[in-house]
Amino acid sequence: MRLLVVGREGQIARSLREAAAREIDLVLHSVGRPEVDLLQPGAVAAAIARFRPDIVVNAAAYTAVDKAENEPDVAFAINRDGAREVAAAAASEDAPIIHFSTDYVFDGKKPSPYEEQDAPNPQNVYGRSKLEGERAVMSTNVRHVVLRTSWVYAPFGTNFVRTIWRRLVEGQRLKIVNDQTGCPTYAPDLADAVIVLARLLIRTGWQSDYAGITHIVGSESVTWYDFARLIATRYTAETGDSAEIIPVSSSAYAARAVRPANSRLSTKRLQSVFDIQLQSLQTSLDDCLVRISQEQGGPS
Repeated sequence: MRLLVVGREGQIARSLREAAAREIDLVLHSVGRPEVDLLQPGAVAAAIARFRPDIVVNAAAYTAVDKAENEPDVAFAINRDGAREVAAAAASEDAPIIHFSTDYVFDGKKPSPYEEQDAPNPQNVYGRSKLEGERAVMSTNVRHVVLRTSWVYAPFGTNFVRTIWRRLVEGQRLKIVNDQTGCPTYAPDLADAVIVLARLLIRTGWQSDYAGITHIVGSESVTWYDFARLIATRYTAETGDSAEIIPVSSSAYAARAVRPANSRLSTKRLQSVFDIQLQSLQTSLDDCLVRISQEQGGPS
């Protein structure tokens, strides 16, 4: 099986390379800047044509949520126009596309987890650009699987878990938002799921039920404060050091972009159509923290 991943340094792309290294019959090629830039028309199409993949995974995105408010043109150029080009290039090679999107397409006002069929209502530029990207992919390549995920973390890159661990090691007092709820999702779990999904598409051939949007997130929901406490519990248990974490309202932070208060996504379709369920939060977080602690310092 030949997978081409658009995106090279992001958490999902890096996790896919790690996962692929364990698969003896999988050839994975990742492309990204500066050689392949979604802001350069034609670059990704040429890379896909050269590699001739069985499946294309688009893990590239403009993800600077606050910065996007000042750079809407760049956000849309990458998240909408770039996504359309990737989907078109995959279609020209007769390859399905697996495209990643986000919980930020919703306004966060629903009191229960969002289903795939719920009406989007993004509240910031990033969310609007990703919603337009979903639509561009679905209208350009009939063989598409759009995966919406949320609160992604990994042992590498810039993410909440790495930041909290570092600040605990430094002995900082933390103020963490307690009025936003979501499903933390481990990037290596996403990578494993993508490989399972890709193998399914190859084994069964394309089925019409596969097309559309599917939510893929961790199996449990927490607030950011709850999540920080889970990280701190492991840290204090293994070091004996104290950790001071104070819950605060999101209004205490002057973030330029509005975040959804509810980012929970239902994964019923993921399980019923693809027979995929991600690991428990504690299992994935434990794995992540072992790796982070070895890099940043602290218990292992």
